[in-house]
Amino acid sequence: MAENPSPAPPPPLTEVESHGVDRIPDAERTATPFDLFRLAFGGANTFSTCVLGAFPVLFGLSFWQGLAATLVGVVAGALILCPMAVFGPVNGTNNAVSSSAHLGVHGRVVGSFLSLLTAVAFFSISVWSSGDALVGGAHRMFGLPRTTLSFAVAYAVFAGLVLVLVLVVCVYGFRFMLFINKVAVVSATLLFLLGAAAFAGDFDPSYAGAFTSSADPATQALFWPSFIGAALIVLSNPVSFGAFLGDWSRYIPADTPLRRVVGAAFLSQLATLLPFLFGLATASIIAAKAPEYVDPAAPDFVGGLLAVSPGWFFLPVCLLALIGGMSTGTTSLYGTGLDFSSVFPRLSRVQATLFVGLLSIAFIFAGRFGLNLVQSISTFATMIITCTTPWMVVMMLGFFVRRGWYDPEALQVFNRRRRGGRYWFTHGWNWRGMTAWWVSAVIGVLFTHVPGQFVGPLGELAGGVDIGLPLSLATAAVLYLALLALFPEPRAAYGPGGARLVRTVDTPVPPITGPRGAEPASLTTVEP
Repeated sequence: MAENPSPAPPPPLTEVESHGVDRIPDAERTATPFDLFRLAFGGANTFSTCVLGAFPVLFGLSFWQGLAATLVGVVAGALILCPMAVFGPVNGTNNAVSSSAHLGVHGRVVGSFLSLLTAVAFFSISVWSSGDALVGGAHRMFGLPRTTLSFAVAYAVFAGLVLVLVLVVCVYGFRFMLFINKVAVVSATLLFLLGAAAFAGDFDPSYAGAFTSSADPATQALFWPSFIGAALIVLSNPVSFGAFLGDWSRYIPADTPLRRVVGAAFLSQLATLLPFLFGLATASIIAAKAPEYVDPAAPDFVGGLLAVSPGWFFLPVCLLALIGGMSTGTTSLYGTGLDFSSVFPRLSRVQATLFVGLLSIAFIFAGRFGLNLVQSISTFATMIITCTTPWMVVMMLGFFVRRGWYDPEALQVFNRRRRGGRYWFTHGWNWRGMTAWWVSAVIGVLFTHVPGQFVGPLGELAGGVDIGLPLSLATAAVLYLALLALFPEPRAAYGPGGARLVRTVDTPVPPITGPRGAEPASLTTVEP
């Protein structure tokens, strides 16, 4: 293979991004693994992650139990997530497009749909937590009434500001988003460290939670369901980046050692222990000093945080909410709007981003004023990771059996409204990967058990313990490899090195046809 041309200098921040989900040319890949670290960490180093960090206490765990659940969730989530970073440098496109090789040219819409749900959920968490912090801070500093109207206005104004910023990012693209996150990472980290100083005197790690030795048997029986449920809520944060990593890593040169890319993704999630532990520690303070704010019937972490904060920390809380909300909004909506416009070509990139943003706002208003918001978000987050992780397993195993080889032109068939190619399989669908994904996702949902929120039809079979995610992971791995072994894929779907672990069949591949004309006949076979 010819050597990649040397990358050009990074473009200025105000240069309009010309690329959609098409392959980024080698000469324009100017990002580094450290840039990926900053984007992934910056998108999670936010006030909304603090809210997720409070869930172990809201579920009744002690500080030390909550710390264990948080560590399990972050480390497990980081291990599941980090391999998803390799597709961007290898293929120069996002992960949904890369999934064409495993789910088929049309099956790639599964990744687009999952990224849409994830963006809606986590942008909603950002708007909710940031809006509540702004209203609570204004209430404490200026006496603003905490009414339905004030919250509605705060959500609408904050979401509107974030959408404006995201639309600007849509125009100027990746480099501009990277600049925003550079500022956000430093600013939010300093504010969290300032918060640690603000609450150091009140923090007591001996907070016991609900599952003490004196608790009644019915309460003690809920410990493991609550522990696992809290760990899954934490795990949802790193897993939520699975569909987005390719949006950022595609700007990393293809010859970058993949271990550095994987390592950057892994470390970015370990770094999120900062906001997670801030949320956990402050939630334990709230539970001890203002327990009415962690009432399971109507929990209010943000209100409780402001209630126990020293007066001088109100402004930093508001700044943290604002900065973090901007960072989460740009990272979650940038890639989703980009991909959504490729699925629905009648929508421009700006229109697609605006649609996703408005859908998120509708979700936050429905959850905040029509439903139990904490239950809505935690259940939604659990459902997302239960459905997303088997998709990620299919992607990672597919990468392994293909030895990391992909055909960039065949991956872009759907985006160019064409037909055929190596990944056409059965009318554009690879039923092997699709079957492994949906069967595993359904099994995961059936066995899900989130105490007091969502219990699947088979959720009680494990004694109240949520085994949905482990089952979906194991089912996806076993079923996908079994289907590849029993129903071999065409030899042409693999590279010159052939398949790893599985066998293939010599099946003709239809030529790529469409607006650009038919592909050369040599594409129908691959040299051994």
